[in-house]
Amino acid sequence: MDTNNKEMVEQKPTLTKRLKTRLINFFKWFGRYCQKKNVHPSFKTYFIDAMGKMALGLFASLLIGTILDTIGDLSHVQFFVDLGSYASSASGAAMAVAIGYALKCPPLVLFSLVAVGISSNSLGGAGGPLSVFFIAIITAEFGKLISGITKIDILITPLLTIIVGCGLAIGIAPWIGKGAYYIGDAINRATDLQPFIMGIIVSVAIGVILTLPISSAAICASFGILGLAGGAALAGCCCQMVGFAIQSFKANKWSGLVSQGIGTSMLQMPNIVKKPIIWLPTILASAITGPIATCVFKLQMNGPAISSGMGTCGLVGPIGVVQGWFNDIDAGLKTNITALDISGLILVSLVLPIVLTLIFHFIFKKFKLYSDDDLKLNL
Repeated sequence: MDTNNKEMVEQKPTLTKRLKTRLINFFKWFGRYCQKKNVHPSFKTYFIDAMGKMALGLFASLLIGTILDTIGDLSHVQFFVDLGSYASSASGAAMAVAIGYALKCPPLVLFSLVAVGISSNSLGGAGGPLSVFFIAIITAEFGKLISGITKIDILITPLLTIIVGCGLAIGIAPWIGKGAYYIGDAINRATDLQPFIMGIIVSVAIGVILTLPISSAAICASFGILGLAGGAALAGCCCQMVGFAIQSFKANKWSGLVSQGIGTSMLQMPNIVKKPIIWLPTILASAITGPIATCVFKLQMNGPAISSGMGTCGLVGPIGVVQGWFNDIDAGLKTNITALDISGLILVSLVLPIVLTLIFHFIFKKFKLYSDDDLKLNL
């Protein structure tokens, strides 16, 4: 009896060890398989590469649609309004395909993401972009893992990719959408209740995100940053883009002015990493323009939420505000566009970022905290 008990005691750790060994071997095999299928999970892969390309998908659909729609409203030409409607309706598909492109999906997986993007964006409601972001990433990686493993790949890969992607959309997109809506609504309401404090917080935060290799446009679209909060976000983004463009003009001349002013302040990230203090002038400027936008001019973003995080990139931010004015007029919330509206938009998106950034820039240079050469771009 004692001998049997001893054998059983000795057998238990052996079984546990076998199980542990099998699990380790499985994860090693799965890791090698993921490498073979080009699946490389990381923060950079998903939140920088994929989110950045998702913003381009939004730009090529919803943003272009908004611009065309605004042209149609201003010119009273229905053709442009119709084009804008068609472009905007493709936003879900465009975002999903852009994410698949960033993740280097095989063709059959990439094309299957069209259906996944449409279903995720539609079922996600106000948080559609966030639903597309998570569901398209999961589906794209799944599709890559199963792609090419059967002789009837042309049938199996799109079939399983669409089943998994659209199944996820049906199951979790509404919940993701609700969560995104509640977060965005909380930010929007907090800004309405505390426009000064939230004006500073939102302006600085979204402006910083704009310059980081993370998409502020996708974040604003995902959480529905609108109203006064959208106006504060626009102020912060404009300070970063216009501010860096004018702050570094001596070092980068006209090419730097254009590439940063209507392109992206992200170009300064290598310089910021080397000397972070060069970032302070634009950050301090955004901390001032944010509450000016919310408290003085009551600047609101009532166009598409993605415009809140675009700043002066392609002039999309200001165009979104103008589109919002037309939306408010159509809804009976606004009678006309006033001189205060126009002057407020120009001051917040252009004049104040230039003046305030230059003031801080000259102060910092006076104390020799950095030089113009620290802002030089490799263009």
